[in-house]
Amino acid sequence: MHELGVTFTVCDTVERVATENEASRVRKVTLELGEVSTVIPEYLTDCWKWAITKRPLLTDCELIIERLPAITYCESCKQTYPTVEHGRTCPHCQSEETYLLQGNEFNIKEIEVE
Repeated sequence: MHELGVTFTVCDTVERVATENEASRVRKVTLELGEVSTVIPEYLTDCWKWAITKRPLLTDCELIIERLPAITYCESCKQTYPTVEHGRTCPHCQSEETYLLQGNEFNIKEIEVE
């Protein structure tokens, strides 16, 4: 389960940003999580709930996860389509000359502090 390592990295980054901005407490963190990012939201949430109890600056900090759909672009027909539903093969022209436009992101979108 790599979600625990990911959680530690997010906590470290959030604490650093909060400290640099002289925040006394972090109230909420919003993450953008791509549909095919390999991070399982439920595991991440469980790890988050445990990790914030060990970090005074993050105590009771709410985690918001915004899911970003995976979208693939076809170079042959220049159309986009939902990646999870169709995979690498374009449903419009059956080409495999495709690439992922979005959906593997893992970003800290917003940090709300006091």
